Amino acid sequence: MELRQLRYFLTVAEELHFGRAAERLHIVQSAVSQQLRRLERELGAELFTRTTRVVRLTEAGDRLLPYAREMLALQARAREAVDDLRAQGAATVRLGTSTGLGARLDAVLTAFGRGAGPAQVELVTGSVEQRLAQVRTGDLDAALLRGERTPEPGLEFLPLWQDALVAALPARHELAARETVELARLAELPLRLAPRSRNPALHDLVTRSCRAAGFTPVPGPEFTNDQDTLAAIGHGRPSWTVFYAPYANQLPASGVVFRPLSGPSPTMPTYLAVRDGPPRAALRALIEACHEAAGAAPVQDQAGRAPGADGSLLPGQLASWPDRDGPAVRQVRVT
Repeated sequence: MELRQLRYFLTVAEELHFGRAAERLHIVQSAVSQQLRRLERELGAELFTRTTRVVRLTEAGDRLLPYAREMLALQARAREAVDDLRAQGAATVRLGTSTGLGARLDAVLTAFGRGAGPAQVELVTGSVEQRLAQVRTGDLDAALLRGERTPEPGLEFLPLWQDALVAALPARHELAARETVELARLAELPLRLAPRSRNPALHDLVTRSCRAAGFTPVPGPEFTNDQDTLAAIGHGRPSWTVFYAPYANQLPASGVVFRPLSGPSPTMPTYLAVRDGPPRAALRALIEACHEAAGAAPVQDQAGRAPGADGSLLPGQLASWPDRDGPAVRQVRVT
């Protein structure tokens, strides 16, 4: 017994006319008759009495009718369930994330929840290389990446925000009493930093900033994880490390204080990597959420130059903001 045969049977039962039933089914009348004869042979009973002028259900047809309706209704519900699942998958955005995003990630997800309707975000972790490879293959819709980016074929890097680095210091250290710590004052204090292979962008930014302040940092024990490193700084031999400011604000750290840095003040840019081409609606909502999380102020340019003291951009910089009528972001160079 095939669902197709039951559909033909139900249509003829409703029309009581083979010609009209064939028109509703958009097939020829002979195909309807052929399939119903096969169904009758399988059931061993006639379902209709046919004359040249009248078509009526037999007793067997009357018995079959409610079951045919039920089975076809079940088929429709099964199809709807699968269609709903497929639509839900299409409305899911897979986002590759970076460690230490802290309040930034919270802001992105909150903004996305307000503007994306039923769409959802699935967060995926991995190394920078893994995230970029997954964006290229389509396994990820987008990925948040830290550090300066150079153009790559098939990818776009949308500038989002700049995060300041803050120093994590022992609360008992004399520098902890300062509101801002000059980098040069940390020259003699061992620096706990992860190997460059684990985080080249952060490693290079910190060492480059220290050299700009006139010293090469004294290497301390390796940065292992947040909990152990902060515990060692707070309760062990004096040392220091760095965290992204939006993340440091969420870290409970006994015996440790976080202080902004100056002379210079290192900042790390963050980009959203996406594939070239117009994004689908859910991805466009994510792009807009990222820019909303970055704030209304213009994004710093890829050279890392900050806006002027009054918030205005300096000549030569790029201002970026979400294009709500288009697939990506608008950019304009200030002259």
